[in-house]
Formats: sequence, structure tokens, C-alpha cells
Amino acid sequence: MRKLKLQVQITLDGYIAGPNGEMDWMTFDWDEALNQYVTQLTEPVDIIVLGRRLAEGFIPHWASVAADPENPEQVAGKKFTDTPKVVFTRTLDQSAWENTVLSKGGLTDEITRLKNGDGGDIIAYGGATFVSGLIQQGLIDEFHLFVNPVAIGSGMSIFGELKHQQHLTLVKATPFACGIIVLHYEPKRD
Repeated sequence: MRKLKLQVQITLDGYIAGPNGEMDWMTFDWDEALNQYVTQLTEPVDIIVLGRRLAEGFIPHWASVAADPENPEQVAGKKFTDTPKVVFTRTLDQSAWENTVLSKGGLTDEITRLKNGDGGDIIAYGGATFVSGLIQQGLIDEFHLFVNPVAIGSGMSIFGELKHQQHLTLVKATPFACGIIVLHYEPKRD
């Protein structure tokens, strides 16, 4: 069975965005070691799942990066552009993006279908609503929380809607020179 990995930027106080979706708190001066961590994380991935709101910025951004031979992130741009994507939406009727299909079905059913298919790992990117849904349904196999060295006091949480405790096992904590610490957790399975 394929693994579903979550890669998400998060504040020290547990928010993935400010109260109005602000993301100006994110650390962008990544060093080569952090870039390499992301490369190793995404290398075995052959499907990206996204919430619609994030997809509207994510897909065009990485397509632009992939098309720019002068951009130092071009390799990452090509990876994110070339990897097939599934965008979860209730509002779109057709995909505006290449290499992308829409899912209007149930989150749990669709993710389970993808995980039971053949291929490499699946990685999830998304906003608070989408990621919260994945976490609430127990669909995440690996959490990669990129904890930024900032507290913002309030905002959007991916854990705020939990209906019951979810116990996790720390696999590894990796600090990077820019101040980000990546916490890799896996759910405790009974």
C-alpha cells in the first residue's frame, strides 16, 4: 500500500496561516540541506493531492518555476509540474491545469483508492480545511511538519477540528541553519 505523506509549513504555535490566510511569516532562506530533505521526501512521490484553494496558486507557481531555466528551483518546479495531481474541490467542474484531475467525491474514499493503487508515495499539500480533513480521517501515514521559528498568536490550525486524540510517534527531528526544524511523525497504530 502506498503511503500518504503530509508536508506542511507551520508556526511554532501550531498555525499554517494567519487568521486571514497570511503566510508572510514563512522562512524562505532555505539552505542546501533543507532543499535536499525536500528532494528526498518528494523523490518517491508519484501523485500530489491538493485542496482547491492551494492548487490555484501552487500549480501555476511551480509551472512558472519549471519553465524558467534561470530559476535555482527549476528542478523542484519540474518535479511538482510533472507529477500527476489530484485536486479536491466542491466548486470546480473541470481542471484548468495540465496533468491534474479533479476529485469531487468523498475524501476518505478517494484517498483510500489512491493508496490502494500501484505506484510510489502520495504527498499532500493544502490549506487548513483540506489538511484537517485528511488528519481527522486518519489518512496521513507520515507527517513532515516544517516548524518555522515564529509564533503568530492566532490563525488557521490543521489540528483544531480533531474529534479525538491522535497519538504520534516521533521518527526524527531535524534542525536546519535557517531555523526551521522538521518534525517527522507517524501515527501510532494499534
